[in-house]
Amino acid sequence: MNEALLFEALRIWLLAIPVACVAWTVTHEEVFREPREWCERRSKSCRRLVQRKFFYLFTCEYCFSHYVAALFLALAPFPLLLPGWRGLLISWFSLVWIANLYMSAFGRLRLDIKHEKVEIAEDETRLKARKRVG
Repeated sequence: MNEALLFEALRIWLLAIPVACVAWTVTHEEVFREPREWCERRSKSCRRLVQRKFFYLFTCEYCFSHYVAALFLALAPFPLLLPGWRGLLISWFSLVWIANLYMSAFGRLRLDIKHEKVEIAEDETRLKARKRVG
């Protein structure tokens, strides 16, 4: 594999990290809960399809990651494989795909951690119950 292609691959995987971070934070974290809930309500109550879809994009990490990736490519143009707009289009979809891999892995990790916390709490409850009985 030539060095330039390897550098491009590394760069796209690195650029996907902040894309995933921004998309996840806006669509999942507590800091944006109120605006996200407002957007969710608007996505269900607006009369016009365009308005519903606009507000929905702030509640879906996959949808929102397209816009975040486009913003990052506007800030740091990075044509992938081909020069010009065709390379930017490839970069855009690649960024979205990689960012969503990151977000899926992060979501899975958080789910595993939450599951472990529940198991630990159940074990502690059982131990306390045994101590009271025994």
